[in-house]
Amino acid sequence: MDDLLRVLDYFGVVVFAISGALTAARKGMDLVGFALIGTVTGIGGGTLRDLLLNKPVYWLTDWEYVLMTVLAAWAVFFFARAFTTRMAASVLNWADAVGLAVFSLIGAQAALAVGTSPLIAVVMGMMTASFGGLIRDLLCDEPPMILHREVYATAAAAGALVFVVLHEMAAPDLLTLAAGFLAALVLRGLGIVYGWHLPAFPKSEN
Repeated sequence: MDDLLRVLDYFGVVVFAISGALTAARKGMDLVGFALIGTVTGIGGGTLRDLLLNKPVYWLTDWEYVLMTVLAAWAVFFFARAFTTRMAASVLNWADAVGLAVFSLIGAQAALAVGTSPLIAVVMGMMTASFGGLIRDLLCDEPPMILHREVYATAAAAGALVFVVLHEMAAPDLLTLAAGFLAALVLRGLGIVYGWHLPAFPKSEN
């Protein structure tokens, strides 16, 4: 199970890095800009999580994460057209949903492992899955996606919540991981397919 989570974690990091690089492409950045934005998108959420949990930042020893994000970002730089077709955009959207679901579980699991409360574990799961994108948007002067109505951080929080509740109930590990993963993926998938979103406060006309 740990090996499967590691593979899915790699997958999520690469997909998030690609999404960051696509933003860099829209902004006309150079190779360094692509590498920076791809990297912060791919590993930014996990970095913040580890810092807040007072843990060693994971990519300082597992250096392959940084290498993967840079290579993924540069792949977009050199082969941008392959990533901007309608079909590629749809595939990336769903791949991103898988990455979101995995990161929400990894974040919650990391928090529980150091003895945090269940509530903080849910927050850490949501942060791991969505704050890399928040940093990307801030650096690129884009409206942060998680502050708008799209079901994204909500899906990550839901997956982390299901995972934490089942963990606290001492459910089998496989059931705990599968249920949390499916909760996040299904909710995010419904948002993609049906355009589900949270209610928003009406904008002021003044």
